[in-house]
Amino acid sequence: MFDKTNNRIWSLPTNAHIVQFWYMQGVFWFGLSVISFFTLTVWYHQVSLLHVGHTFLQGVFGVLLSLPLYLIFMRTWELPWLKRGVIAFSSVLVFSACWTLLRMLMFIWLTAEQGIWQDFGGWYFGSIFIFLCWSFLFHGIRYYQLLQFEHQQMLEAEASTRKQQLKVIQAQNIARAAQLKMLRYQLNPHFLCNTLNAINALIEVEEPDKAQKMTVQLSQFLRYSLDNNPDVKIPLAQEFKALVLYLDIEKTRFGNRLQLAFSIEERAKAALVPSLLLQPLVENSIKYAIAKSEAGGTISLAARVEDFSLYLTLSDSGAGNKVASSKIKSTNGRGVGLHNTIERLKNLYEASYSFDLDFQPSGGLVAKIRIPFELSNTNN
Repeated sequence: MFDKTNNRIWSLPTNAHIVQFWYMQGVFWFGLSVISFFTLTVWYHQVSLLHVGHTFLQGVFGVLLSLPLYLIFMRTWELPWLKRGVIAFSSVLVFSACWTLLRMLMFIWLTAEQGIWQDFGGWYFGSIFIFLCWSFLFHGIRYYQLLQFEHQQMLEAEASTRKQQLKVIQAQNIARAAQLKMLRYQLNPHFLCNTLNAINALIEVEEPDKAQKMTVQLSQFLRYSLDNNPDVKIPLAQEFKALVLYLDIEKTRFGNRLQLAFSIEERAKAALVPSLLLQPLVENSIKYAIAKSEAGGTISLAARVEDFSLYLTLSDSGAGNKVASSKIKSTNGRGVGLHNTIERLKNLYEASYSFDLDFQPSGGLVAKIRIPFELSNTNN
């Protein structure tokens, strides 16, 4: 067996090792008997039933004696190599001597020949050589089994690592999707409260037609918002339609005080953008520019494709207050919508985007977004 904690082979074999061991036993000792028959029995013209029986019975004795030798090798496998080598060689000498005695006694008993004890050294030398060959074969097979097991463990570890990595990626995707949804949906309550307050104000001044119209517009926008996932990219043309739904509500609130200017290249309309990317930016402009200016103002949107990138520019005319040059880089309180937009872009594009803000001297804010130019599969 193999210890997974310290990468060593234990003394007790597995079922697969036992099968391999017996296969080795059969091949080795049967092969030795066949070789002995042709190189000794046939060579010395001793092809009788007794001599042939002795040739093959010595293989049986070899199998029996190699079993305890096998157990000794297995039990001492984890010892230091020098100590293990001494024990292995000593065991080979002992079992070779036992095998030699058994072979010679059996030969005398079967053939009734005498005077062979003077050849004990030759018989013993051959036995040592045979058991050394058996020992080398055993160790070769064991190290092969070790390499096989290590390879299998490596494959299992790689599979486990890939599985864990997949789980981590799935968890990260779930967390990322949850974060995107949180960033998007924390904007809706603010917008919803403003719109409901506007509807309530229209009802109080007895303008039910406008209130009803705004309610229908709000319903359409909320349905679109709920039907589209925040981490799904949609064509800019579809995003623009959603923006128009939102602006229709604001137009009902502000009337002629809200002016719009759009300049979108035809090629840019097919570019993929995150769902409801522009709405929080426009909402910021309405809250901090249009709503705070008695004369209202203009919100402009431009989109163009250049150098495999989509450039979006959203600007407003401001609230009519001049902004000092030292405050041009300040968001001047316009924090929530801008922060959420940046976080969504960071989650979706990592380092493949840019988001720049600029305040005009008149107080108007200019937001510039650059993202990779992507097309849906239907447009490729």
